[in-house]
Amino acid sequence: MRCLCLLMLLCPLLNADENDRNFTALNPDQAGRDFAVQGEYSGTLKIDGNDVKIGVQIIAEGAGKFAWKALPGGLPGDGWNTDAEVLQGNGAFQGDVAVMTGDSGRGEVRGKRLVLINADQQEWGQLEKVMRKSPTLGKAAPEGAVVLFDGSTADQFENGRLTEDGLLMQGTTSKLKFADGQLHLEFMLPFMPNARGQGRGNSGVYLQGRYEVQVLDSFGLSGEQNECGGIYSIAKPLQNMCFPSLSWQTYDVDFHAAKFGDDGKKTADGWMTVRHNGVVIHDQVKLTHATTAAPVKEGADPGPLYLQDHGNQVRYRNIWFVPAGE
Repeated sequence: MRCLCLLMLLCPLLNADENDRNFTALNPDQAGRDFAVQGEYSGTLKIDGNDVKIGVQIIAEGAGKFAWKALPGGLPGDGWNTDAEVLQGNGAFQGDVAVMTGDSGRGEVRGKRLVLINADQQEWGQLEKVMRKSPTLGKAAPEGAVVLFDGSTADQFENGRLTEDGLLMQGTTSKLKFADGQLHLEFMLPFMPNARGQGRGNSGVYLQGRYEVQVLDSFGLSGEQNECGGIYSIAKPLQNMCFPSLSWQTYDVDFHAAKFGDDGKKTADGWMTVRHNGVVIHDQVKLTHATTAAPVKEGADPGPLYLQDHGNQVRYRNIWFVPAGE
């Protein structure tokens, strides 16, 4: 009976139409050929006689279509010159080849390479596909840490649900409550090429159940306060460090809670420093108010870790918190 129930749960996902707006893949085997093209490409090109490092992000937009952006200096967190012009364009499959078109030529994705071809139909450079990993991925909980989830049980969470492969599902709240300290958390976004905006891999990490660091498939986007890494309604990330969907990503957060007087009035805003995939994207940003959708109102009491359910299948693992002073 258990096998039959599992099969019934999986069938809608495995048989989903790749052109359906809600198509979702949770591993590359389900994702199709668009996923094989999506990703980050990096290398050095000869431009005006100079060697210039370039990063390119290709974003799947469903039905064999893509958007792309070229970043002078390299990928975000890997040399990108944020003051330089970002080139952008679109792409699509032409036969079996994904072609990214631009004003002065095109790029063809051939396996793990992005081959650049100029207006004279001559190849003038190649970029290699890279699969970046956060330097804090798999980081072990230090002495004094409270381990909230290690893959063995979801007992530390209210309504905690595990997948068959031992991952924590979205839509759960820690039983323990916290004040100041350091949070480590790893998450994976589903591949939803036909979805857009807040409907594409949406969840959220709420410190104390009050202040949200957004979780969203914002790979290749501009990086706003309501996109991945944004402190929702307060601050956009310094860089958009969102990796492509189906990549494991990390948040490492230094959190200091707001202070309140005996009369219950706030005397000092809380603040947080956030590292997304090892890169500082918020540096002691003041938390001027609780997120609108927060389940816990601002107050002096400690609060839980809340992982929002926004209807998308986001997965979590390796979650721990080090209380201040440990």
